[in-house]
Amino acid sequence: MKVTVFGIGYVGLVQAATLASVGHDVMCVDVDETKVEKLKKGIIPIYEPGLTPMVQQNYEAGRLKFTVNSKSGVDHGAIQFIAVGTPPDEDGSADLQYVLAVAESIATHMTNPKIVVDKSTVPVGTAKKVSDKIAQVLAARGESIPYDVVSNPEFLKEGAAVNDCLKPDRIVVGTDSEQVKKAIRQLYGPFNRNHDRIIFMDIASAELTKYAANCMLATKISFMNEMSNLAERLGADIEAVRQGIGSDSRIGFQFIYPGCGYGGSCFPKDVQALVRTAHGVDYQPQLLEAVEAVNIRQKEKLFGYISNHFGGDVKGKTVALWGLSFKPKTDDMRQASSRVLMESLWDAGATVQAYDPEAMNEAQRIYGSNPNLRLMGTKEAALQGADVLAICTEWSQFRAPDFDYIAATLSEKVIVDGRNLYDPELLKEMGFVYYAIGRGESVKR
Repeated sequence: MKVTVFGIGYVGLVQAATLASVGHDVMCVDVDETKVEKLKKGIIPIYEPGLTPMVQQNYEAGRLKFTVNSKSGVDHGAIQFIAVGTPPDEDGSADLQYVLAVAESIATHMTNPKIVVDKSTVPVGTAKKVSDKIAQVLAARGESIPYDVVSNPEFLKEGAAVNDCLKPDRIVVGTDSEQVKKAIRQLYGPFNRNHDRIIFMDIASAELTKYAANCMLATKISFMNEMSNLAERLGADIEAVRQGIGSDSRIGFQFIYPGCGYGGSCFPKDVQALVRTAHGVDYQPQLLEAVEAVNIRQKEKLFGYISNHFGGDVKGKTVALWGLSFKPKTDDMRQASSRVLMESLWDAGATVQAYDPEAMNEAQRIYGSNPNLRLMGTKEAALQGADVLAICTEWSQFRAPDFDYIAATLSEKVIVDGRNLYDPELLKEMGFVYYAIGRGESVKR
């Protein structure tokens, strides 16, 4: 099938590459000419396991094309994916200007029937806005060309996005057109062979499903962080509590790891957007507002541990930081807990020596030549001359470090662990002061 994808960001590029990998003829359109030229040379703008070879192989085979020419993209595909960004507006609601700009472009250039697929994460009612925009432009052209607008939200996990596309848990599609359903089944047929993963529903329900899924996961994280704060004050160990509740099959172990807060491009933005949507229909979403408030507070915990340890004065201190990305297997630092920690430390007069396996370039892009940030080549180098070690991201290479080396290198044997990677008893025996999330002893030191 001939498919066009508008937007070569995280969602668009992964979706395009996986569709091409099963034989579809895919053209990607983006306004960023530099990005397009780099992709033609095999330079991928994001880190995602398995994505680079998939893009390169399918581009070389001619199944994946890149262009800045909107007309070429509209002419190419009978199915037109909209996968552009929907950044939060000033009030937290999703900004639809890029989505509607693509809709306008499609309507401006289309000469035959199109299926327009909203892949971007968008509020309920967006499909109607897209449809209205297309109708408006076609009317201005004096044309009456059939089209359908479909909601097909993505459910990708950064760090596992390629696999999520190739082996999806579910494929949610909002449409009431039997003709569209037939085309969608053909499009996703190669990913739907083991059992039927496609769930058809009305458009509004499909749009809400995406937000509901992300907000549910964010709620589990904030709930566990709330419990961790209670555990600290009650002398309980949240890791034992996690094992106790996770073994209940109704709860399970996924997304109940306490930590220094969630980040990324999805959870913070989507919780805020659904809160604003609720306000727009005169509903007070108390639970969602609490989820966001708990997460904001949680991101301040690591600085609180460090500041309290030094009696409220960290001026002149150097903090070794392991982990910059918001989670492992990505270089994405959007809304990352590391950013809150670093910026708080800088405001208090401290210096940060940071290491991350993948996010060093992104940190350089965000913070430039900040004199209080030193990006180090290894996790060991980050320790040199530092007073304490802080951990924000649970990369596997941080899970079993040389504690003797850490003890000998830091000026103080202090570890502030935002992801509960280590055994408190072992570190206590080795003479470390170990601050972790909800481990009982952290607030008593």
